[in-house]
Amino acid sequence: MQYSWKSIPRYIRYVFVQTLYLFLLMLMFRTIFYLFFFKTTITDNAAIAKAWYLGVKFDIRLTLILIIPIALLALIARNGFFTSKAIRNTNFIYFFIVYLVLTLLYILDLGHYDYLGLRLDPSVLRFLAKGERADNARMVWQSYPVVRGALAIIVFMYLLWRLQKNTWKRFAAQAPVYLRNWPFTGYTVGLVLLVAAGMYGNFAWFPLRWSQAMFTRDNGVTSLGLNPILYFVSNFSVKGDTFEEEKTRKYYPTIAEYLQVDSLEASKLNYVRTVAGDPAKPKLNIVLVMLESTGAAVTSMYNNPMQATPHMQRLADSGVLFRNFYVPAISTAKTVFGVTTGLPDITAVKTASRHPKMLDQRIIMDQFKGYDKLYLLGGNTNWANIRAVFTNNVEGVRIYEEGMYKSPKADVWGVSDYDLITEASGIFKANNDQHKPFVAFLQLADNHPPYTTTSGAGDFKKVTEKDLDMNKFRQSGFVSVDQFNALRYEDYNVGHLIDMARKDGYLDNTIFVFFGDHNCVLNPYKFMPLPEYDIATGGVHVTAFMYSPKHLAPQQVNTPGSLLDIYPTVAGMVGMPYKNYTLGVNLFDSTRAKDKYVFINYMRNQQPYYAILGDRYLYEINFKTDAAAMYDLLENPLKNIRAEQPDTAKSLDNLTRGFYESTRYLMFNNKK
Repeated sequence: MQYSWKSIPRYIRYVFVQTLYLFLLMLMFRTIFYLFFFKTTITDNAAIAKAWYLGVKFDIRLTLILIIPIALLALIARNGFFTSKAIRNTNFIYFFIVYLVLTLLYILDLGHYDYLGLRLDPSVLRFLAKGERADNARMVWQSYPVVRGALAIIVFMYLLWRLQKNTWKRFAAQAPVYLRNWPFTGYTVGLVLLVAAGMYGNFAWFPLRWSQAMFTRDNGVTSLGLNPILYFVSNFSVKGDTFEEEKTRKYYPTIAEYLQVDSLEASKLNYVRTVAGDPAKPKLNIVLVMLESTGAAVTSMYNNPMQATPHMQRLADSGVLFRNFYVPAISTAKTVFGVTTGLPDITAVKTASRHPKMLDQRIIMDQFKGYDKLYLLGGNTNWANIRAVFTNNVEGVRIYEEGMYKSPKADVWGVSDYDLITEASGIFKANNDQHKPFVAFLQLADNHPPYTTTSGAGDFKKVTEKDLDMNKFRQSGFVSVDQFNALRYEDYNVGHLIDMARKDGYLDNTIFVFFGDHNCVLNPYKFMPLPEYDIATGGVHVTAFMYSPKHLAPQQVNTPGSLLDIYPTVAGMVGMPYKNYTLGVNLFDSTRAKDKYVFINYMRNQQPYYAILGDRYLYEINFKTDAAAMYDLLENPLKNIRAEQPDTAKSLDNLTRGFYESTRYLMFNNKK
């Protein structure tokens, strides 16, 4: 064997060895992902083994793609490969860049998966948006061991450089093997065939495809079967966000009838609904409270075993709890845009708040005549260009942000939630004392990495594993005690807000609306009525409740609701006349008790879907393939019954596409 190996020209053997090195690097990161980040509900070892098998083949494909430049150089230079200083330097520089980029991308992928539960995709580029890089960099600095990580990368790259140098020296010191033309041609053809076969990756009539990694409905197994870098590159060439007026007109009659527009006019694409006011209703204050990363599954009201949110539970029990409330997409910026404009943010890579052509919208918040309009957050409104969502669409809006508070910054997200609430309550009190009704959007942020918590009034205490029933903890879905403490701290601050409202005298004439912006990343959980972890709707199923002890009787609403519905609902509660140009409806409209659907986006098995969800059915369409499926949530939420109920499927297909195409159209054509 040794003789056969030595008889191969050293430049060809060098290519083989470098191929092995690259493959082992990818295998190392795959193993790290499996040991420390992989989570699944699937217990079938055969499925996990298949994911490993497919993932390794993708790793081989990427390895062979990266080795091609060196292989070509070696075949062209032949024995001159080890005698040319220019080739040596080119070789070292190429491999240094390749290993550095691979290492950084794999680390970024692991962080992305830990944060969002998804492999790396082009949407990560939104974190590099102009004006936001510094904030995002501070978040990374405060949330992760950046210094130790950078030192580890430096040491790792040094070891790789030493390995490269020693490998070169070892091969350069060996005697050259001279080949005649035919043997050389044979080696060249053999190399080409091996590389082509490895990149083809299949014993079939078609090459290895991403769809093969999606052989289960489980995101963890699918993620294990992918190579994150190839996946990132394959999704990079996304189409620009736009609309197709012809498709909008095709589905307009369905969505217009569903929305009950004033005048069904396909030629004008009219979406307007005029809602008369009720002057007999008191002009109560409205405070919308966005709860960062607060899905339904993590809170006490939805049967989580850890019962982490007693303050929210108390308020929900005394107010109105929406058991089936959804946000259109998993993104804080998309939630702020959606609740404010009444349109789902379905942008592919950026967010609508970062698209200048989508910032001009006719919204209901602007129509609260006689009300002061406020937006308050602890950080900077340059984040995601959110400032423009309000200043461009809400006349006279008062924005309170970082630098305007007396309290010091707590972390990258600005002042702590406790301090933000304390100072916000003073602002609300001043308005209330002057008998000026107000509608305010209060955005909390601490239930988010780096999970900064304070002692609040001095009585908030973090817990440790020793304080917890870890059997319950493992069933609850929480991924860490830090995450659990951050939610407890958010719940503490919800209680603080109500205490301040009572103390400052505006509790009795204010409606508080609490809602999560999306769920946090969780381990598999089974305690919800629907298998939402498996069907992937758990990420957009959020906590939502209203509290106003003098004006709202305790009630639970099971009809599906969306954050698009918040402003139409609160406008109706205070008797405010308005024109609704977009897609939200009044959550208390009794005529919609049986036919209400919410529009949502989610990722399952690394595939993006848009869907509508109602009391009984979930109808989804794959963004990429346009394949559709329908599930009966009452009978079997995991079985596609689209073929079994063609009439229902056709109706829901039209409504789903109507929501989607109308959203695309209105994002560009709902200008003031």
